[in-house]
Amino acid sequence: MPAMLAARLSRIVPLLAILAVIAIAIYVFVSWRSTPARAKEVLIKVFFVLNAGLSAFFLLAALYALLDGNVFIAEFFFTFLATTLVLLGITWLCRRAFLKHNPNYRWRITDKAETKKHGER
Repeated sequence: MPAMLAARLSRIVPLLAILAVIAIAIYVFVSWRSTPARAKEVLIKVFFVLNAGLSAFFLLAALYALLDGNVFIAEFFFTFLATTLVLLGITWLCRRAFLKHNPNYRWRITDKAETKKHGER
């Protein structure tokens, strides 16, 4: 049983490696162009959208494989779906922690949006 669990979990290693490379690239680039706080905000937004999209894709692929009667492929995609849902939860927790440790960051964004709406500088 542990060998089967390890085999299932080893399937997600390439996905996690690709997501880690994307995260590092985004954080380094945005930190270089702007501030680390802005880099964290961009990273959280990108990963929220990316993981939500990947979750939807893996859910559809798993359901299609199930309807087609291919249980092995459905199990494969359900493993990826579980991973992206966990990553979506982690992204949500990171967003909560970011806003908790930067309480006026949320207001800074709101103030900028309101001043643009009213035409003030």
